[in-house]
Amino acid sequence: MDGKAVVAEGQSYRDRNWDPPADFEWSLDLGDGYGLGAVADGAYFHFDALAGNERLRKIDLQSGRTLWTKTAPLNYRDMYGYETGPRCCPTLAQDVVYTYGAAGRLAAYQAADGTLLWQRDVNDQFGVVQNFFGVGSSPLVIGDQVLVMVGGSPEQDQSIAPGRLDRVSPDGSLLVSLDRRSGEVRWQCGDDLASYSSPRAAVIDGRQVVLLFARNRLHVIDPETGRDLGSVPHRARLLESVNAMVPVVQGNRVFVSDCYEQGGVLFDISIDADEATFQTVWQDPPENRRAQALRSHLSTPVLHEGFLYACSGRNAPDSDFRCVRWSDGEVMWTALSRRRSTATLLGDVLLVLKETGSLHFVPATPEKFEALAVWELSEADQQRPALRYPCWSAPIVVGDRMLVRGDDTLICVRIPPPTD
Repeated sequence: MDGKAVVAEGQSYRDRNWDPPADFEWSLDLGDGYGLGAVADGAYFHFDALAGNERLRKIDLQSGRTLWTKTAPLNYRDMYGYETGPRCCPTLAQDVVYTYGAAGRLAAYQAADGTLLWQRDVNDQFGVVQNFFGVGSSPLVIGDQVLVMVGGSPEQDQSIAPGRLDRVSPDGSLLVSLDRRSGEVRWQCGDDLASYSSPRAAVIDGRQVVLLFARNRLHVIDPETGRDLGSVPHRARLLESVNAMVPVVQGNRVFVSDCYEQGGVLFDISIDADEATFQTVWQDPPENRRAQALRSHLSTPVLHEGFLYACSGRNAPDSDFRCVRWSDGEVMWTALSRRRSTATLLGDVLLVLKETGSLHFVPATPEKFEALAVWELSEADQQRPALRYPCWSAPIVVGDRMLVRGDDTLICVRIPPPTD
């Protein structure tokens, strides 16, 4: 499960009493890393790093009890001093958990007992020159294959210093398909380097494709043949710029954004005779950030009833939370200025988590920003530990449980049910 709540018709979360204190259930101490985990069959799977090892744990969602722990050696050093743990979440599919660590170790574990099924050092296999912050893309499972963004380079580029991506060339391994049972490579495609986005499955013109927002371009890839059907550029000219959001899709229209120079753009994509074409519906004016509607960085926008809700901005001083009309990029309102945030949609309410640990419950409406309640999770109470900066992962909601993480702690709280 991806944690997105499904609310029955006629039900609403706006009229619930969101005032704290929440019904605290349990907490979990975390190692290095920035992502939340994944939930399936009453269990939560968390992937982090501790004492020179990657660590995958299976946690009982009801009690918070650790059911099993698996570790593997980790050899990674961040060039900018960030934590060594994973930047992305594990992927669950058909009783298997797939993890992709910061150093490029891709592994498959049996969800029931943690048995290691297979592992591959993808960075070594495809000659990946270290990106700024290591690997930051989650695996995608489609049918009997697992797809990962790799972005390897030829042998002559292996001596280039890490971080000098302006000198690094791609080698046709942007996206790699492996057999999900054995880990054997099936195909590779795409001349681009990796980003911190994740591959997303979509249906464009009635055809199953994978959208990949890579370092330089948005790619449309056929997952059956491994053919890159087409791509369009979208990246700032700055060397140390990154693309990180996952493409937002509605029908044939796809939105991507960066926070450095380009801002947002909405494409209408069509596929004819194995070739994708891109028509621009609207686009922010490049290199004019004051006039740009949405500058996405580490969080992916939420699309709800024709409006995008998302953090806009690169760092705390120039960031805010916005509502932007999907059809034309019109900004409806801005709020929560000077801090980055992430958001999860729960029915008709947005759970907006500021990086400092305050959780805002906001009706998903273009009319105005008006918080129903604010939980100051950076402050501990008698039962619940505090969440420390940075809180960079959007909350996960599964049934009546909500999972929220800070730098070194995850908490599970019970949330009120919707009204009829």
